[in-house]
Amino acid sequence: MDQPERVSDYPRPPALEPCTRRARVEIDGVTVADSTRALRVLETTHPPGIYIPPADVRRDLLRLSAGTTMCEWKGRAEYFEVGGRPRAAWHYPSPVPAYAALAEHVSFYPALMDACWLDDELVQPQPGRFYGGWITRDVVGPFKGI
Repeated sequence: MDQPERVSDYPRPPALEPCTRRARVEIDGVTVADSTRALRVLETTHPPGIYIPPADVRRDLLRLSAGTTMCEWKGRAEYFEVGGRPRAAWHYPSPVPAYAALAEHVSFYPALMDACWLDDELVQPQPGRFYGGWITRDVVGPFKGI
């Protein structure tokens, strides 16, 4: 392993880059998402947010939830119920131009899934009920939300 990434070194506004690891999400014994084409959002004091392309997500397992939020950087987010768990994932249907690559990609809250994986590493959820960062051994805090 190379040197760990320090989230305090991540930029503001956030950076968007390809994820070099396979991302998987499981709930109730079912794989909801599996991708080698995910994107990472890197924002100061946050562990990476992982966004999975729509073609790699079992959209039949997602139900649109009521309500939206506004991210100062990416735009308006919509939320999904996953396996009966409300607001367990989100996406940006029409992000601002700087984050256009995120359009329709889905990000899952690790704390609300049974398991989220990057390659063979089980992800730890970012602390706090609002945050959806994926903590792995190659990312060092302190993390927002603690």
